[in-house]
Formats: sequence, structure tokens, C-alpha cells
Amino acid sequence: MPTVVAIYPGSFDPPTNGHLDLIQRGSRLFDRLIVAVLRNAEKQPLFTPGERVAMLAEIAQGLSNVEVLEFEGLLVDFARQCGAQAVLRGIRAISDYEYELQMALMNRRLAPRLETVFMMPAEAFSYVSSRLVKEVFELGGSVTGLVPPRVEARLQAKMRDLGARG
Repeated sequence: MPTVVAIYPGSFDPPTNGHLDLIQRGSRLFDRLIVAVLRNAEKQPLFTPGERVAMLAEIAQGLSNVEVLEFEGLLVDFARQCGAQAVLRGIRAISDYEYELQMALMNRRLAPRLETVFMMPAEAFSYVSSRLVKEVFELGGSVTGLVPPRVEARLQAKMRDLGARG
């Protein structure tokens, strides 16, 4: 039987329980799941790509078929390099679907054999985004239950570090 490799790309700044839910479920669907952290110089992330890779590797620990890597450039090029046949994408709302559909169709145009698989997160995480988590946390709100405990600890450390510099 051929091995089915999928890529779950994103910025993951920071990783949320919604991301973890998709990683866990994706690891059961595919023989190998590559969680791909996008390096994007255009964005101003809270965490470096290396920090995000480390957090994702921590929270995916125990999932033997999950690997966490960084990438930049076109996703289809990265998929070719990894021998991936599928892209896993999370859909929380209709607004996500519209954007993700455009991306999936462009990826299909660039790499016709690369399939996109859409998954909805568990209902408990259907409204959670990295952007929202950062906003709530920066304003002093609790993100307990929205991110894995190790990620919450890293958020607290990052804010202390930034506060010490500011």
C-alpha cells in the first residue's frame, strides 16, 4: 500500500487547541502528517518560527507519524519536496471556507495531483483562532482551555520578556 503524506500548513502563532484537535485527527487519517510552520517576513508574529516549531513538536509528542517543519514560499513546492499528496486545512466558519476554497483551487491549478482536505475542528474550538487568543491574552483575559498548557506557559513567558524590554 502506498503511504499517504499530508501537510497541515499554517502560521500557528500561537498553536491553539483547535490546531491540536486537527493534528490529532489528521494523524489518524494519514500515514504521515507534516505540520508546516510558514515563515512569512510580511507578518509580525509573536513567536519566531523556531519557537512555533518547538511548541507544536511538544504538543504533538506521542503522535509518531507527525513531523513539524518550517517552510517558506509556495505550499505546492514544499508539498513536492515532501512527497505529499494532500493538504489538510481547518474550516471554522463560512468566511474561512471562502478563503480556503480560493487557496485550494489555486493549489490545484499549480499542482493538479495535490488534494485539499477540509476538516472542521471540534465544536468547542470552532471559534478559536491564534489572532483571537493573542488579543485576549494581551488584554489580560484567560486563554486556559483555548491553548495547550505548555503554549499558555510560553505565552506568559513571552509577555514577561516583552514587558521587561518595553
